[in-house]
Amino acid sequence: MSKTCYYEILAVSKTASEGEIKKAYRKMAMKYHPDRNPDDAEAENKFKEASEAYEVLSDAQKRATYDQFGHAGLEGGGGRHGGGGFGGFGDQFGDIFSEMFGGGFGGARGPQPGDDLQYELEVSLEDAVAGTTVDIRIPTKDLCDACDGSGAEPGSDVETCPTCHGAGQVRMQQGFFAVNRTCPTCHGQGQIIKTPCKACHGEGYTHSNKTLSVKIPAGVDNGDRIRIQGEGEAGEAGAPKGDLYVRIRVKKHSIFERDGNTLYCELPLSFATAALGGSVEVPTLGGQANLKIPAGTQSGQRFKMAGKGVKSVRSSYTGDLIVQVNIETPVKLTARQKELLQEFDESLKGKHHKQHSPKEHSFFDSVKSFFTGDEDDKSKKDKDEPWN
Repeated sequence: MSKTCYYEILAVSKTASEGEIKKAYRKMAMKYHPDRNPDDAEAENKFKEASEAYEVLSDAQKRATYDQFGHAGLEGGGGRHGGGGFGGFGDQFGDIFSEMFGGGFGGARGPQPGDDLQYELEVSLEDAVAGTTVDIRIPTKDLCDACDGSGAEPGSDVETCPTCHGAGQVRMQQGFFAVNRTCPTCHGQGQIIKTPCKACHGEGYTHSNKTLSVKIPAGVDNGDRIRIQGEGEAGEAGAPKGDLYVRIRVKKHSIFERDGNTLYCELPLSFATAALGGSVEVPTLGGQANLKIPAGTQSGQRFKMAGKGVKSVRSSYTGDLIVQVNIETPVKLTARQKELLQEFDESLKGKHHKQHSPKEHSFFDSVKSFFTGDEDDKSKKDKDEPWN
């Protein structure tokens, strides 16, 4: 039909991906579909052009032929011009128009499975790491026992839908194009209920609550989902239930922060222990553990405690605990304590001051060099100093 370049019709480049071509066609089909433009010959022609272009460009073999030989390459067969028409039209376009118009090119709609449910479960960090079992209460929707899900009062008559004749869908056709839609009269059920069931008011379902025990595996983290098959909402009669997805949310912990399988914590450390070194007790999720502090430890320094983190939920790997020490400055000192600290500070001064406080020395030398312009001399001097 059309001799216009198929890529120009869909407004895509010749290097466009399959997804880009499909997206472009869907946009044009939505705009120019005959159902949306009744009695508009120009819109119908544009729709047919877009459909023709999509039929060729969505088929890898036809597209390769078209790219090499143009329209002439499709004249002999395999394209629309070869007399084959839209023989494979349903397979080619069904998914797109099912999305657009709520129907497809198939037959009657079968029983629909139940919807999936999602439940957000908040757990402590300890339970997330160690694993646990939690009882949860969820709303449930089950087929009505009184009417077996039909929605009709037991013993009452159910009519076949006069609009779709029980198919649940009606076929809409204009020109060469046809698509099935859900029947507006029976809403896809294929039947009309004369007397609704008193127990479920014609819905076919009953609503209640139930309690489930959910096993939380060790190592779960924020955003992880646990699937419980068949615990979602009931489907239509003859269809399976949906699934229940339990989404994990881990509470904020007062001591630990978690990043994947690694735990972090901050440890307040006294000035004396940081200077002299020693052994301190560190909290872990498995109890107290000893951490060796080397003499001269600086505030902000980190220590790794291997294997004290979180065991992965997907493997046997166990992460680490990273402990960051923060040296605590003494407060509310007595007069004698202040006197001792002053004596101690004085003892650090003198010709060996640079050895006791190398960072302080380096900092103030840098400040001095910055203002005097002696940065190069300072850098050369530092290389010769044994404490750097």
